[in-house]
Amino acid sequence: MIRMIALDMDGTLLGSNGTISARNLAALKSAEAAGIQVVIATGRRHCYAMRQLRGLGLSEENALVSSNGTVTRTLGAGSRLLDRNFLSIETSHWLCEHLAEFRNALVMTFDRVGADGEDARGALVVEHLEELHGSIDRWMTANAPYIERIVPIEKALAGDAPIQMMLCGTVERMRRAEARLLEHPGVSAVGITPPGSKPGAKVALSRTEYPDRDLSIVDILPAGCSKGAALLRLAEDWDIRPEELMAVGDNWNDVSMLEIAGRPVLMDNAPEDLKELAAERGWLLGGHHDADGVAEAIEPLLEAGVSIEPASALGRW
Repeated sequence: MIRMIALDMDGTLLGSNGTISARNLAALKSAEAAGIQVVIATGRRHCYAMRQLRGLGLSEENALVSSNGTVTRTLGAGSRLLDRNFLSIETSHWLCEHLAEFRNALVMTFDRVGADGEDARGALVVEHLEELHGSIDRWMTANAPYIERIVPIEKALAGDAPIQMMLCGTVERMRRAEARLLEHPGVSAVGITPPGSKPGAKVALSRTEYPDRDLSIVDILPAGCSKGAALLRLAEDWDIRPEELMAVGDNWNDVSMLEIAGRPVLMDNAPEDLKELAAERGWLLGGHHDADGVAEAIEPLLEAGVSIEPASALGRW
């Protein structure tokens, strides 16, 4: 039986136009009405995710896992904080130094969310603007009210500790950055028990790739943080077993939640190499994010009275 549904946003719940379709929204509300816990799990930080989620009529007590598992808050009810993790100041200073070659692609993120779900200016800190505008101009423009340029970026560490750092650029450059970081014993790949996981690691990496745009994002998280880890904590609090979880995602930063779910669903618009991994692991292949793929994944559960058993082989809805 499925008692919890975890959904990624970009490339999954949201279409290419950045909105949730009427059919997808209806499926979420029907799942809520059936007593299923609906959780949004996104790489976006809380404030940026709420731009698309606010005012949709979803339960305000639903959990929003943001920043790839670093922070969990409720959708409404004062954006109540459920869980939060930080990079230490010491580790953050080391990262700034270690990433000297990539500093022009670096964004530092702080959790400055108020009761209204909005961030304060300085929630995002950068040292260089030109490179970031070149790779993620639309994101930079949308987040301009929250971005503060500080030179050198280390000065931002005089106050609160960050919840994450982010590198953005071409796929080739970001793979080099990821490889550089993973050479260090204090840096591990993201996941619950990722291959090559390093005892005592202080940092976890989560990668998102968009090959058609030649864009990659490497999120640098506190060790042990991932979408999957955050969902396991929520499931334990709600007395839900991992096999009672359905997770739906489309990119590499979703792997940690897909690998723990009893019913993992990978969107049809996922990168081809991730689809190959899904085939190897027996994950279900769902629909496209521009064709109500989330609704296609949820509706069979509701039609079957939420009694669909965990998947055992790759298939298509």
